[in-house]
Amino acid sequence: MTIDNAVVDALADEVLGPQDKSVPPAAWGHTARDYLATAPELAPWQTPLLTLDRGLLDANLALMARWTAAAGVALAPHGKTTMAPQLWREQLAAGSWAITLASGWQAQVARSFGVGRILLANVLVDPAGLAWVAAESARDTAFEFYCWADSVATVELMDKILRDTPPCPPVRVLVELGGPRGRTGARSRTEARAVVAAIRDSERLALAGVAGYEGALAHDRSTAGVAAVRGYLGELAALHTELAASGAYPGRAIVTAGGSAYPELVVDELARLADDTTTVVLRSGAYLVHDDGFYAGISPLTAPAVEPGLRAAMHGWARVVSRPEPELALLDGGKRDFPFDEGLPVPQLVAGGGALPATAQVTALNDQHTFLRLPGAAATDLPVGSIVRLGLSHPCTAFDKWRRIPVIDSAGADRPRVVDLIRTYF
Repeated sequence: MTIDNAVVDALADEVLGPQDKSVPPAAWGHTARDYLATAPELAPWQTPLLTLDRGLLDANLALMARWTAAAGVALAPHGKTTMAPQLWREQLAAGSWAITLASGWQAQVARSFGVGRILLANVLVDPAGLAWVAAESARDTAFEFYCWADSVATVELMDKILRDTPPCPPVRVLVELGGPRGRTGARSRTEARAVVAAIRDSERLALAGVAGYEGALAHDRSTAGVAAVRGYLGELAALHTELAASGAYPGRAIVTAGGSAYPELVVDELARLADDTTTVVLRSGAYLVHDDGFYAGISPLTAPAVEPGLRAAMHGWARVVSRPEPELALLDGGKRDFPFDEGLPVPQLVAGGGALPATAQVTALNDQHTFLRLPGAAATDLPVGSIVRLGLSHPCTAFDKWRRIPVIDSAGADRPRVVDLIRTYF
């Protein structure tokens, strides 16, 4: 699938400045390309800081490409995780079938970088957004755009909005099946079939498949959680089978589910549906960056189950700015810098080799401070100015805090070097 390499490459011509959080002032006024040509070290960067590890990104990318190919499913990674066209390009180059997005605006960003196939894992009833889809589809008939619908009312509103736009190819719609106490989605196959009927009656829409998100039904790997996910995916498979048997699809069908937390369950329940007329699509978003928190604890694609296993390619770095008590250090990063919705940062090491007590624990974040508790520590341990590397949980709420993220050769190196700069769009 395509992306416009020239537009992505042009990001390297952007000029760095104080608008780019934590970029060293010595780099201001230089383009990203010129700055990287100096083979810069990470040390001059200001804290707090988020970094990506080049070697681990590459390993995660390759692992997921191998795993989905072996499973017989296509991959449309969720681009809202990073909102980084440079990383989308790497995912597409590794064989991804499409890029998934979550809002009309995100889809417009992706399209501005030439992404040729977009899954909008959401309902689109915003008039401006639908008008844009209609115009873009008419301008470039090779562009493939898909979105969800989960009610007859949604279909009727989409159809009404599109009737006020110039003629365009029908908008491809997947009927979304939900689950009890889940998120969006028709709550039964009966409701879903009514949505399908409404799509088929519309002149401006075309049925393209079935879709869903299993991650809203469980948050752990308990017996009950896994059973809920399997049961839901079974219903999604049954809905597709019914529609295919009735001839409901005017063309090739897509069956798609999420998959960052439960990818093997999606494969177990849906991969068998893939054939000459059906593409099964996994929409995992977190795999590329992974984490040291929620996904590290729930993903089945970690070692030793899968070798070498997904590994966290992102790290936080924060400096000790206060030691008001022997057992307390305050770091200069906080909620504005690091994710905290799926677990607090985890102290991993002190840059430069200083000692970090084994009992060290982050207990709270303020907007710009991290509370690092040091049970049993002396006042002279971890002095002011020390830099602590932090393991982070949940890449989706890490990237949105950063406009420009340095990619380093290795987060474990004594003197990491910056080998790339990732531009985000949030």
